[in-house]
Amino acid sequence: MMDKIKALTVFRRVIELGSFKAAAEDLLLSKAAISKNINQLEDYLQAPLIHRTTRKMHVTEKGKQYYHQVRNILDELNTADLSIIESSNQLRGLIKVSVPMSAGLLLINPAVCEFMKEHPEISVELLMSDQYLDLVEQGLDVAIRGGGPLKSSSLKSRKIHGLDLVLCASAEYVDIHGQPSEPESLYTHNCLMYSLALSPRQWVFRQDNEVRTIDLPPSSYVVNNGLALKQAARAGLGILLTPKLFVAKELQTGELVKLMPDWQAEKHALYAVYPFHKEQSKNVRTFIDFIIKYVTKNCENA
Repeated sequence: MMDKIKALTVFRRVIELGSFKAAAEDLLLSKAAISKNINQLEDYLQAPLIHRTTRKMHVTEKGKQYYHQVRNILDELNTADLSIIESSNQLRGLIKVSVPMSAGLLLINPAVCEFMKEHPEISVELLMSDQYLDLVEQGLDVAIRGGGPLKSSSLKSRKIHGLDLVLCASAEYVDIHGQPSEPESLYTHNCLMYSLALSPRQWVFRQDNEVRTIDLPPSSYVVNNGLALKQAARAGLGILLTPKLFVAKELQTGELVKLMPDWQAEKHALYAVYPFHKEQSKNVRTFIDFIIKYVTKNCENA
């Protein structure tokens, strides 16, 4: 007899991950068990949901329609379960979180460790990646991201804290190449690029009511990690635009020098992003509340 909830869960993960193999690894099942559940579901519905060959799979129109309905039902069922499980004062269960690598190491991971000390029945699976991951496909409860408010109606977000950006370079670089006096001066400097920014070569600066957008020439150093950028700046390779939090120590010691102090770089912020249905999760709400409080305290003290 088919386990309906299990079969629906298997079907959902096959669609979201795009393969039977990936779903098997995610659900800790064999590929044979995945196939069996899909076959039983199709037999029960008397309709093909997924056409598969040895090399690829194709979701039928009925399969796509069924997936969206099934996903909503499973999410509501999970919310109902959580409302009972989390009804006690003691938080318990697993929270899966995605965080950017640099902010994760410097700020979010210490917060997570403190959160787990306060809630010993909570387990956290932390995925550090600067890539924007699909929360639904990855089965994530929360993602910590830099940027602006969301446009997707399937996700919700809460602002954690604003991030002041600072333009800086090593004292060695300044001695050799001099300091830029205004945004346009950056055209003649080597500006280190964060490749995962929405516009890596476009930097925005403000002075009073004046805004200048600078389209920079190609850089000699492009990388997808903020801490790697800081290392390059410390080595004297060029000018860095980064959250002040990342370089506070180096600015204090003089290893890095703040540039163009009369111009303010465009502000960024950290957001907690989560699927719409997770809003009712006590675990998720408490976790985000804790992260906001921790980050606010540590950023103000930085």
